[in-house]
Amino acid sequence: RRPRGHGRQPPDLRARRDSTMTSQRDIIHIFEKLRGGAVPERAVETFAVGIEPQRDEIKRQLELLRHGEGAVKFLRGGYGCGKTFMARLALLDAQAQGFATSFVVVSDNDLHFHRFDDVYRKVMTELGTSSCQRGALGDILDRWIAKQEAALIELGNDPDAEDFDAKVRERLKTSLANATGGKAPHDFTRVVQTIFDLKQKGEVHEAGALISWLCGSTNVAAATKKLAGIKGEISGTDALSYLRGVLEIIKAADYNGLVIVIDEAETILRMRKDSRHKSLNGIRQIADAASSYHGLLWVFTGTPDFFDSRQGVAGLAPLHERIAFMKQGTRINPRQPQLELVPFDAARLRAVAVTLRDLYPTKNPERVRERLGDGFIERLVTTVTAGFKGDVGVVPRQFLRALVNQLDLVDDDPAYDPMREYGFNPAELKPEEELAIQGQPFAPSDP
Repeated sequence: RRPRGHGRQPPDLRARRDSTMTSQRDIIHIFEKLRGGAVPERAVETFAVGIEPQRDEIKRQLELLRHGEGAVKFLRGGYGCGKTFMARLALLDAQAQGFATSFVVVSDNDLHFHRFDDVYRKVMTELGTSSCQRGALGDILDRWIAKQEAALIELGNDPDAEDFDAKVRERLKTSLANATGGKAPHDFTRVVQTIFDLKQKGEVHEAGALISWLCGSTNVAAATKKLAGIKGEISGTDALSYLRGVLEIIKAADYNGLVIVIDEAETILRMRKDSRHKSLNGIRQIADAASSYHGLLWVFTGTPDFFDSRQGVAGLAPLHERIAFMKQGTRINPRQPQLELVPFDAARLRAVAVTLRDLYPTKNPERVRERLGDGFIERLVTTVTAGFKGDVGVVPRQFLRALVNQLDLVDDDPAYDPMREYGFNPAELKPEEELAIQGQPFAPSDP
C-alpha cells in the first residue's frame, strides 16, 4: 500500500498573509515589470495609492463570499486609471485572505467569451493560490482528497485496510454530489475518482493528464480518457457546471472561495458584431447565475466606452439594466455593480513616485533620495504630463517607466545629475497615448 495523503495541508489557509513584509525578490519583480511598462503580478500593495475606497469595496465583497454569497463586480475606468493594477491588487488581497484566484485577459485571438469552454480553460490554466501561483488545480485536489481521507480515519476507518481506497472513492463521489446539489457532471466525478485511483497506483503521469483534461485541455490522449470512461472534451454547455464542481472542491480544501478576474473586457468591442453580441450575452448569463455560485466572485474590468456605448453593454438591454452605472452629482456609490476608478492626478503621481523611490533596491539609498528628491519628482510630473498635453489620465505607464529609468541611472552612475540632464522622451506608445500627445481623445473604432 502506498502511503496515505495527497499533499500536505497548510497550517491555516484562511489566515491572512502579513502584507507588511515585502521580500527583496518581490521588490526586484516590481521594478522589472515597471521597466517594461507592465503591471507587477506581486506585491502591488506596496505602492497602491489613492484607491482605498475601491480596495475597501473589494474587501467587502470578499467578506460576503466568506458568508456564502456569490457575486459579480465590474471595475470601470478609462485608459491609465489603473484597472489592471486594481484587479491584480484584488487578487493579492483575496489570496492573503485564503481565496483561490484566477486572472484572465480577454483576447480577440485565443479567448472567445461567448464560448464558455474557452473561458473555463483559461480560468483553470490561471488558477492560483498563495502557495501555487498558477495551474493549482492538482495541488487543490490533493488537499481535498487528503481531507476526505482524514475524515474517514476520524470516523474509525483503518487506512491500512484493503477496502479503505474504495471508501475514499465513494466519499469523493458523495461529497461532490452533496456540495453541488447533484449538479456536478457525471464525467467530472468519474475523472476525480480516477485521478485518485491512478495516484494510489503510482501512475502520476496518467493522473496528471486527467487533471489537464479537467482543466479543459483538448490534447489528452484517448487511451488516457478511456481510463476514466470519458470521451471528447469539456463542452461549452457543461463548462459552468464543471466550474461549480471545481469551486466546491476549492472550498472543501479549506479555501474561502474563488475570485476570477476577466481583464480588458473592452477587447470585446473589437470583435465582429455577431461575436460581440454573443460575448456580451455570455457576461449576462454569468451575472444572472452569479448568486448561485456560493463563494465565487467574478470581477470584470472595462472602459466607460465598453459599458456605455451601444456596441458594448448599453446595447444589450438585459445586461445594461442590471449593471447600469449610477452617479448623483459627484457622489458615487461604490456598492453598485460598477466600481469606478478615477484618473490619476498630479498629487497621486507624486505620492506613487515617492513610494517607489523609497522602495527602490539600491546600495546607494542616500544618493537616490538626494538626486531624486521632491523637487525632481515635481519636475518629472510636470514634464511627463506636459508631453501628453496635460492629460494626466493616460500618463501613469510612461511616467513610471521614466521614473524607474531615472532611478537606474542614478544608481549606476555617481556622476549622473537628473535635474541637469533629464528630458522626457516617450517610448512604445499605446494608441491612446499617441492621441494624448496630439491632444486628441481616444475612441475605439466600431468594427
